[in-house]
Amino acid sequence: MAANFAQAVSFSMFLHLPGLLQALGARATLIGVLVSLTALSAVVFGPLIGRVMDRRGRRPVILWGNCLNCCAVALYLGVDAIDVWLWGLQLLHGLAEALLYAAFFTCAADILPSSRRTQGLALFGASSMLAIAVGGYLGDAAIVLGGYPAVFGGALLAALAALGLSWSLAESQESEGAATRPPRRWRDTLQQSDLLSLWLVSGAFFFAMAGVFVFFKTWVLTTGLGSLGGFFATYTATAVLLRLLLGWLPDRVGTLRMAGPSLLCFAAGVAALAAASQLWHLALAAVLCGVGHGFGFPVLMSLVTERARPGERGAAIAIFAMIDEGAVLVAGPVLGLAAEAFGYRGMYLCAAGVLVMAVLVFAGYIGFNRARA
Repeated sequence: MAANFAQAVSFSMFLHLPGLLQALGARATLIGVLVSLTALSAVVFGPLIGRVMDRRGRRPVILWGNCLNCCAVALYLGVDAIDVWLWGLQLLHGLAEALLYAAFFTCAADILPSSRRTQGLALFGASSMLAIAVGGYLGDAAIVLGGYPAVFGGALLAALAALGLSWSLAESQESEGAATRPPRRWRDTLQQSDLLSLWLVSGAFFFAMAGVFVFFKTWVLTTGLGSLGGFFATYTATAVLLRLLLGWLPDRVGTLRMAGPSLLCFAAGVAALAAASQLWHLALAAVLCGVGHGFGFPVLMSLVTERARPGERGAAIAIFAMIDEGAVLVAGPVLGLAAEAFGYRGMYLCAAGVLVMAVLVFAGYIGFNRARA
């Protein structure tokens, strides 16, 4: 958790990157494209990452990911224009994040008991949630002290701390039965019938989330309402407190029953952000998004882990991460165009609508399968 927290702080400080891109003359669509480039690496290399984890272990992926992350973050210190250098750097940074995302969460899933896996993933994920608030506030302070070079310098220190903490990690235990059933091709895991509906609703969830994370900085600069640090502090505090106090609820009630309400709550938060005109509106949006994320993310990952074969857990979580990053890849330019055409209000309503429709399709699919049974 400590290593994951440190790398997540480093990555969360890049929530301020759209501000630099805007200062360098980029419009909303270009900002969306540039930010989404980090996701392209996860989409391209996700299958390979999952295969390596299932065959070679989690620890090598974590160490290589941390080394690559330190190199990428250090190179941002030389960014002073939107050019080919920046485009390549975004791809490199995205690959490092894809390696760490998939490997850290797979390790957590390996060591958690199945009866409390959702609660355990929620608590482990709290380290990433806390990092969003810490990274946002550290970025706010760094900009005041030394501008965007200070932001990248702080992110590099956090990345180095993650590398140091990861060095002593042992390989996680192989799940029972994994060795007796060799992993299939990643396409077989992707096409597994009871995972297909999860991929769909997860993609919509991450698409809506991308609208919040990618464009909130420029939304604040445009509207002058609130601050990035304040919004994400409320967002993450809500999610973390929920996981600490009620993290047992999904395992008790049932992860499948919790999926729909959690995701609809997040959609309500995005819709509230679209209508925000006062600080209390913004606070309400942050709380709703925090509740939706606090339950929604671990519920979806737990369902994926539960339905995947033990020997293909790395591949399944890598696909989940690939869908997460792939949603950013799609949402960046699509929602950027929506923001230019309809304003931020229309863009956030579009993101919320996509998630609501996906939840309805997911509920219909579950109901259809129960009727057939």
